[in-house]
Amino acid sequence: MSAASESGSVSLIDRVTNVSDFIWGGTWNGEALSWLSIGGQPIPPMTLILLGIGMWIMIGLRFYPIVKLGSAFKGLFSSRKGEGAGEISPFAALSTALSGQVGTGNLAGVATAIALGGPGAIFWMWITALVGMALAFAEGSLAIRYREKTSDGIYRGGPMTYIMMGLGKKWTWLAIVFCLGTLFSALVTGNSIQANAIADGMNELFGIEEWIGGLVTAILVFIVIIGGIKSIGSVAEKIIPFMAAAYIVMAVLALILNFGDLPATFALIFNGAINPQAATGGFAGAAIMLAIRAGVARGLFSNEAGQGSTPIAHAVAQTNDPQQQGRMAMLGTFIDTIVICTMTALVMLTVQGDFTAGGESVAHAWNSDLEGFAMTSGAFAAAFPFEIVGVPIGTLIASIALILFVFTTLLTWSYYGERAITFIYDRVPGSTRGGEKVLHMIWRVLWCVVIYLGSTLDLTLVWRMGDISNAAMALPNLLALALLSGVVFKLAKGQKDAGPTHTADTPEEPEEY
Repeated sequence: MSAASESGSVSLIDRVTNVSDFIWGGTWNGEALSWLSIGGQPIPPMTLILLGIGMWIMIGLRFYPIVKLGSAFKGLFSSRKGEGAGEISPFAALSTALSGQVGTGNLAGVATAIALGGPGAIFWMWITALVGMALAFAEGSLAIRYREKTSDGIYRGGPMTYIMMGLGKKWTWLAIVFCLGTLFSALVTGNSIQANAIADGMNELFGIEEWIGGLVTAILVFIVIIGGIKSIGSVAEKIIPFMAAAYIVMAVLALILNFGDLPATFALIFNGAINPQAATGGFAGAAIMLAIRAGVARGLFSNEAGQGSTPIAHAVAQTNDPQQQGRMAMLGTFIDTIVICTMTALVMLTVQGDFTAGGESVAHAWNSDLEGFAMTSGAFAAAFPFEIVGVPIGTLIASIALILFVFTTLLTWSYYGERAITFIYDRVPGSTRGGEKVLHMIWRVLWCVVIYLGSTLDLTLVWRMGDISNAAMALPNLLALALLSGVVFKLAKGQKDAGPTHTADTPEEPEEY
């Protein structure tokens, strides 16, 4: 590669990083902006918006997501059979949403959060998840309250639909902005980041080159997504519950083996959340704002609460009760972040092993030179060092978990992107159901091509673009949630038809809006 092209590549990364730092960190060119800081400390715009609207909905719901968490788990086991209109069971819809949530963010993303913001970032990840449960309930309940039906009887929905039917035609621009953000986010966070991670996992586990791993993944994904949402839901329902349970059991065993060090780990997390800190290895001089920024950004990347992705999956659930699916949606956020991300973080912060940083020996993976999934894998390898075919059991299980989690994420996000591009197509005069189906096929092929290309992309650039794309998708959805919050509060009280329904006959699909 020439010096000029190298310079151009670095320049691109710098520009993307600058935009990402402004959105999530409130800085520009590495410095706090006077109009966006207090006492010299930058205020992250996206963090303020996300937590602000989340707290507004949580208070309006009277802390419903926390109070009703127990009953939500009870309803989990009775949701395997659908009781209403829709495409897949409420449990399958939750599994599909979870398959989009549980992925790179839970394994590599947690490591990145700790590297950027220290152990304190985990505390802010928890806060994001608790507030996110309110956002998730709002999204899931609105997805059932406002959803469309195609001319051949297929149910579908998401933020673009509850914007149109809940707010009216004058808000079409917001729905389109959301769909454009969704396409951006789908191709970056739902595809490229995941493809990069699965190629890395295959490389570490099987020793195959990344482009080969990308090709194999693309072919397998195409075989599933060719069958649409029912095929995706069927696969997700089988893989996600089993793999999540196996991963949690493995993490719990690792923590039991290192039980004596857990109090020190929790002290690191809580002290890091409220005290400026510095440490060797992945970061230096991280302050409170950096911990908040890293925790909230990676928390959103993992659980997607407020981003607007999961309601696209929940909208197809076979139920006519918005409140029921709202509870399913908030469970997804809880399981993803409070359970799975926490298990990953505790293992990385607790398990001791033979690690190095700058050529010197360190006790923990998070202090070491390891980055991303390698940090997670290294921690599990230290917990379970016994080898099978020359690979530590910990690395083997963590890699298999990553591959399966990421594989199902690629399936679900293909559907999210498909819904976004279909909604935009349906705004074109003369669009038809037949045209939609042709568009779906083109999208699915494109999706698999991007998987292949994304498997070898530069990780730093992709992660930073992911932060920007998440914000591009979340902002229009969060505005819609704020405007429809009154409807959400009524849905939580059992008023299934709460709020106005704005529809008008149209010649295009879904024939009413």
